[in-house]
Amino acid sequence: MTQSIINVRSMTYIALSVAILAVCSWISIPLIVPVTLQTMAVFAVSGILGTKRALLALTVYMLLGAVGVPVFAGFSGGIGVLTGPTGGYLFGFFFIALSVGWTTERFGFSPIILMISMSLGLLLCYTFGTLWFQYVYTQNSGPIGLWSVLGWCVFPFIIPDLVKMFVAVVIVLRVRLQLKID
Repeated sequence: MTQSIINVRSMTYIALSVAILAVCSWISIPLIVPVTLQTMAVFAVSGILGTKRALLALTVYMLLGAVGVPVFAGFSGGIGVLTGPTGGYLFGFFFIALSVGWTTERFGFSPIILMISMSLGLLLCYTFGTLWFQYVYTQNSGPIGLWSVLGWCVFPFIIPDLVKMFVAVVIVLRVRLQLKID
């Protein structure tokens, strides 16, 4: 296969992934704390595309959001979303892509490897996002304890994120069978 076909295929996968990320961020499940499918899309894109393409897709997604295209949850966009209290969780998506990509490139695509790599990436995303939230919140509203931040930003999302992770593993395994991704 020629290099130009590979590049066009990669660009197509990346563009479709950006669109999937945006659409999944708009889908909100109304629970006590609303849950979007954005994290599931990050898990799936990371597992399907591999490190380089997933990082490119996330970069394009973040840049579109930064310039005001409403690709984030709640049809929001703008630099204020990225620099606001929850922006750290968006940047934390890069940790998911790095974790899933690095691990699967070395150990393969078994369901166990995918779950471990996604769990590690999610833990890193939670850690970065929580520290970011605590810092920004403290700067804007005054001191807040770590347990309060975890209660607002992490604990309500653990079970939904584990469900999304499981669904993403199924998607990754099925889609990778159909696509010729190298």
